[in-house]
Amino acid sequence: MNGRLKSAGGAVGGGLLVAGTTSDAGKSVVTAGICRWLARQGVRVAPFKAQNMSLNSFVTHEGAEIGRAQAMQAAAARVEPTALMNPVLLKPGSDRSSQVVLLGKPVGELSARGYFGGSGGSSPGETPYAGRQEQLLGTVADCLAELRRTHDAVICEGAGSPAEINLRRTDIVNMGLARTARIPVVVVGDIDRGGVFASFFGTTALLSKEDQALVAGYLVNKFRGDVTLLEPGLAMLRGLTGRQTLGVLPFAHGLGIDEEDGLRVSLRGAVRESTVSPPHGAEVLRVAVCAVPLMSNFTDVDALAAEPGVVVRFVDRAEELADADLVVLPGTRGTVRALEWLRARGLADAIARRAAEGRPVLGICGGFQMLGELIEDEVESKAGTVEGLGLLPVRVRFAAEKTLARPAGTALGEPVEGYEIHHGVAEVTGGDEEFLDGCRAGSVWGTHWHGSLESDGFRRALLRRVAADAGRAFVPAPDTCFAALREEQLDRLGDLIEEHADTAALLRLIEEGVPDGLPFVPPGAP
Repeated sequence: MNGRLKSAGGAVGGGLLVAGTTSDAGKSVVTAGICRWLARQGVRVAPFKAQNMSLNSFVTHEGAEIGRAQAMQAAAARVEPTALMNPVLLKPGSDRSSQVVLLGKPVGELSARGYFGGSGGSSPGETPYAGRQEQLLGTVADCLAELRRTHDAVICEGAGSPAEINLRRTDIVNMGLARTARIPVVVVGDIDRGGVFASFFGTTALLSKEDQALVAGYLVNKFRGDVTLLEPGLAMLRGLTGRQTLGVLPFAHGLGIDEEDGLRVSLRGAVRESTVSPPHGAEVLRVAVCAVPLMSNFTDVDALAAEPGVVVRFVDRAEELADADLVVLPGTRGTVRALEWLRARGLADAIARRAAEGRPVLGICGGFQMLGELIEDEVESKAGTVEGLGLLPVRVRFAAEKTLARPAGTALGEPVEGYEIHHGVAEVTGGDEEFLDGCRAGSVWGTHWHGSLESDGFRRALLRRVAADAGRAFVPAPDTCFAALREEQLDRLGDLIEEHADTAALLRLIEEGVPDGLPFVPPGAP
């Protein structure tokens, strides 16, 4: 399979859209798995998601902001992530509005009605795209066409469900994209939730005849047990829909890949999946991450959770900080709102007491801003001047232009790389030492750099300092390599596809395009 895949027209690379019966059905995982499987075969493959809604984002080398899930999928494909892979990113700022990032750059705030369209019109000050999401389809299609021109295959990820009948008219990420690009669609269903057969059938039957003609098959995800017990149902599903199931992927524990849309269910007590290894030293190190509103890039703490003996949990109560050796204030899309939340819950006072006792606190991006003395915000919250927690000698002023950067430097005697995504501009007026363009004051650390904890030597040095300040006999393992662990996880995703999917059928879809004669399943779209 080395070399260029044959495409239906011979001029561009093949394509496939991975849709899902629901959000969190496993689209991101399956897309990454197909990318890694193809890359291992020598295929030049790229991921693509036309429109992503997520607070977890990443900065490419060209300074473009895209969803972290697409950056992870690019790593699975063994290619450098670019803005082409996620041309539209929506970053929620409230229940009803989002910042629109187009081709890696923010272009303004939009209400949901303004973006998706509706009889109520748009709010004052919204971008020129208000109510005209469908106008972005041309941009999205051009990005996909460019990726297909330069790669053998492009594996696209859908969003939510393709059967969102209220949004179909303006859809640019599911069937709207598939129709425009004429690429086949595989629908993923999460059997662990139950009702997967009804979900597959109902998703198909709610699509128009033209959309159904692109749905080429199904993938069952997160299956536990004896697959032979499932086979009669798969045969009946094929009889009902005329479409085969292209694989049954088993439930896989501890994949630990970058999440897209945020933590699910209650955050209280949620524990990041970590290496099942005993601590290298005599004691474990406990990390409590404050689950602030609009939390962004909480994947920053994944590198901590990968360390043997480090236990990471998300908390939302002051008393849950009592036994923590390190408290992390993560990034947020609403710094002032998160600050109010910390104060209302007593967490602000608890963090201040920790700092006074010399117990470690780390603020990253929005968390760093909250630890400062003053915040001047006429951009994000428009709240004006707000007092911070006063634990770092820092003043923050929100600028209209967003900082998007890939800095590198040294800290604690170790090389560090990271990325920056923020409107707040920090003026550091003192402190005990510089720290990744931020500072340290006593046991309180703050930086705008996301991803810094993925630098192995720096992470170990910081954990040694934290353990010493916390009085813990914790010793970081000398050989934990976060990049290698991530590669192992991506290979596991490739293995899931290679071992449990009909790879020959997937290749035919990618190579030959939409199969002819797929039957219509009534009633179709209303």
